[in-house]
Amino acid sequence: MIGNKIYKLAKRLFPINRSITGSGTRKTLEILKEHNKNLKIKSIPSGSKVFDWVIPYEWNVKDAWIKDVKNKKVIDIKKNNLHLMSYSIPVSKKMKLKNLKNHLYSIKAKPNAIPYVTSYYEKKWGFCLSYNQLKKLKDKFYTVKIDSELKKGFLNYGEILIKGKSKKEILLSTYICHPSMANNELSGPCVAIFLSKWINSIKSRNYSYRLVFVPETIGSIAYLSKNYKKMKKNTIAGYQLTCLGDDRTYSFLPSRQENSLSDKIGRHILKWTYKKFKTYSWLDRGSDERQYNSPGIEIPVASIMRSKYGEYPEYHTSDDNLKKVVSPKGLQGGYEIIKKSITAIENNCYPISNFLCEPMLSKRKLYPIYKQNDQNITSDLADFKLINFLSYCDGKNSLLEIAEKCNVPIWSLYPHLEILLKNKVISKKIITSY
Repeated sequence: MIGNKIYKLAKRLFPINRSITGSGTRKTLEILKEHNKNLKIKSIPSGSKVFDWVIPYEWNVKDAWIKDVKNKKVIDIKKNNLHLMSYSIPVSKKMKLKNLKNHLYSIKAKPNAIPYVTSYYEKKWGFCLSYNQLKKLKDKFYTVKIDSELKKGFLNYGEILIKGKSKKEILLSTYICHPSMANNELSGPCVAIFLSKWINSIKSRNYSYRLVFVPETIGSIAYLSKNYKKMKKNTIAGYQLTCLGDDRTYSFLPSRQENSLSDKIGRHILKWTYKKFKTYSWLDRGSDERQYNSPGIEIPVASIMRSKYGEYPEYHTSDDNLKKVVSPKGLQGGYEIIKKSITAIENNCYPISNFLCEPMLSKRKLYPIYKQNDQNITSDLADFKLINFLSYCDGKNSLLEIAEKCNVPIWSLYPHLEILLKNKVISKKIITSY
């Protein structure tokens, strides 16, 4: 089961301390590259202007802890990466508990969970701990040590370009900047790298594929600053890959257009796969679909997820782990739903009848044959599905639109499309716009 392989990769990546820059991000990309050698790891120097943003200093941390008066570590980043607020500046001091508390973050409503806190663009420091840990801090003084470094370096990202018959592209984007969170972080890149291997195996791909592994927000902005002109011209559909690892539900977040090819395919696939999926609006966005859909860029990226970010109780805490939230079964489902969507895009086309008036199917042995069976007359092709399908092959209705008109899943029409093409009853034109 592919879910087990994806889960195994997630377990390997989970301990790495990732942020928007730094060695953890590079190590993550190098491990992903082991699964697809076509992954190219690229870098952008600190200080580079990317649209209205600037690439920040690179951040790395060697150690971080808080010790009590007995020199015992009460908080230690080596026990959980989330204990340190990401991008914390170096600190080495002894301080009163009342002052230290100004730099401590916890969630009273989730007393056993460590929150995820960042300060990318403001020089601050802090530690994150569970509320129960916070309550145990009784000493008057504590020693604080953050052995971190902020210096000119690089923002790193990965990309895989897979060519097809057409220059028209399908975009799959995911992020690689969250430390030790399973669903909100690792499910996306882990599913994406296995999808890249499957896409590469598709024979006679109609479309080209662009898979992007970036730090969230600043990474997608940086990537777009270098590639948006080509992407805007060629991208006909795209999905943000995140939160694909739990087995609770499925969710759909549309592009800003809400009626693009990405949207139509996503809704259709979910409708016929998981009828109780949750639908959100563009106003509920929160990941890199923001950047791709932004005014002037306008690449129609939607999101097909399991439980949506911000909507499950473990989100952005240490509870979002490989035991409580993510499972091989959940990852399998996330992988399959994106695979189904890509397959639908590949098969979607404008079928066009090669004949004026209705073609004679019987001489091609394609007409439904009636059989006597206990005086009940049955058809080899129930409900004349092939004939119904052919009736819409006018070059104006796409395969997806025909499926919607016939109230059937698009994949049930793949055999009809194939057999009519094989017998030269129809021809087809691929989709070239969203």
